[in-house]
Amino acid sequence: MDDPVDTKILALCQERGAGKSICPSDVAKALVPEGRHWQHLMGRVRQRAIVLARGGAIDILRKGKPVADLDDLRGVIRLRIR
Repeated sequence: MDDPVDTKILALCQERGAGKSICPSDVAKALVPEGRHWQHLMGRVRQRAIVLARGGAIDILRKGKPVADLDDLRGVIRLRIR
């Protein structure tokens, strides 16, 4: 896996542990130097989270439940290791 976003998503989810989730903004913030703007990474984090979810590595949660339709992903989400 060469994508640093994928690597950071998986690392943060694994650190959090089974049954617990992270916010995609945690990933974006971890990928930029301290004090820098991280918001521009949010779209990329969401895109890569969808790829990882389709591959079975993580779950994308909305209101605490796995999202069934990843093609219609919107709103506030969280990520957890599967």
